[in-house]
Amino acid sequence: MRIGIDARFYGPRVGGGGIGRYVAELVTHLQLIDKKNEYVLFLKKDNFHECVITNPNFYKQLVDVHWYTIAEQFRMPREVSHARVDFMHYPHWNVPIFSKTPFLVTIHDLILLEDPKSARASTRGPIVHGFKYAGFRTVIETAIHKSRHIISVSEYTKDSILNHFGIRPEKITVVHNGVQPPKPSVRDVSLTSLGVYEPYFLYIGNAYPHKNLEMMLHAFSEFVRHFPHVQLVIAGRRDVFSRQLETEAEELGIPIGSLRFIDLPTDNEIAALYQKAKLFIFPSRIEGFGIPPLEAMSYGTPVAAAMTSSLPEVLKDSARFFEPDDIEALTRIMQNAMSINSNLETKVEKGKKLASSYSWQRATEATLNLYNNFRIL
Repeated sequence: MRIGIDARFYGPRVGGGGIGRYVAELVTHLQLIDKKNEYVLFLKKDNFHECVITNPNFYKQLVDVHWYTIAEQFRMPREVSHARVDFMHYPHWNVPIFSKTPFLVTIHDLILLEDPKSARASTRGPIVHGFKYAGFRTVIETAIHKSRHIISVSEYTKDSILNHFGIRPEKITVVHNGVQPPKPSVRDVSLTSLGVYEPYFLYIGNAYPHKNLEMMLHAFSEFVRHFPHVQLVIAGRRDVFSRQLETEAEELGIPIGSLRFIDLPTDNEIAALYQKAKLFIFPSRIEGFGIPPLEAMSYGTPVAAAMTSSLPEVLKDSARFFEPDDIEALTRIMQNAMSINSNLETKVEKGKKLASSYSWQRATEATLNLYNNFRIL
């Protein structure tokens, strides 16, 4: 078969966070395990050379069109048609609604349907945003109902799809994401050069409203009064949302040196941050899967996470959980992390074992099985 993959999200640097990682790992592992099918990878200019071909059955095609745009809706169907693929895999809900090529789609979450604050978050005016949201509803309806099959990254997301769209449960296969094995000690990264000092708490990811980082700042503002030597590090893409957090931190009276933002850290910098963190905090209100806390666990870093959405399913009993609105509970966990006899340490070995159970190899094998059975799905 000749299979197309919309790989424009390829890599965390371009695709941002979990989706970029998902596409990169899927493409990398497919090249290792599938010597039979042919693949056409549709890429943007920004990641065209970043995607390295190691399998002669894989071909790259440049489609330098940004996602969530009108241009995407009209350009992608033409490019897919010219590539003459048997079917497409769209790794996100942004499918071209006019394309006639059969497809399967991966749905990571339904945050824009389930979190009103995120749905309203936009740098555009209300009229433009209203049109964009109507477009989102049209596109995701197409993705759900016209897809031949749906990959969900968690049982939580599967249940969300069933609740919102009422499709047959058999149309959805849950394939958990994987976790990259921890890197060995990273000697060429200086935390000092990043403006980071120990001890510090860590969050890695974007600053979108559903990530609930304002709540984390409120908890830290209480904590830092008694532990002024501890720093909070927020690593991820710098944008309007992270700048709003800076303003929030100033209003809360968090000392300037106690809060550090790191823009687009490299993989080695992320590894170094994980290795030395006293506690990894993941306060997200809604998460389709949640790769960062598992990555933190793989480095032996204790994790505190919100008791919500997919996180209990994915993290099991290897994290300390708190309700996403309970500032006092998170403050207590922060204080406990500084204790010599912290009970967070009892979860470290569980966390390492759990993280190692999530494999990109297994996730790719499950996805390839769906590819190979596409005609009977």
